[in-house]
Amino acid sequence: MDLEDLRTTIAEVLELDTEEVTDDARFVQDLGVDSLLALEMQIALEEQYGVHLTEADLGEATTLRATYDLVTRKVAAA
Repeated sequence: MDLEDLRTTIAEVLELDTEEVTDDARFVQDLGVDSLLALEMQIALEEQYGVHLTEADLGEATTLRATYDLVTRKVAAA
């Protein structure tokens, strides 16, 4: 798993340019992610990386960097 691949996946789901999805941009406050987009991101990440993300996980994944750290841990534990 690579941070740039994750950035591309999230940018596609959010329909943003990859440059807008910076490492520390907050999904809700900075990028306008609502509950529907959060669900779409969850599904995309689960399908692409073969992990299961809980509601608590999503609460932790507030930025690209935090999401990368979370998914990396989940992949390593699988």
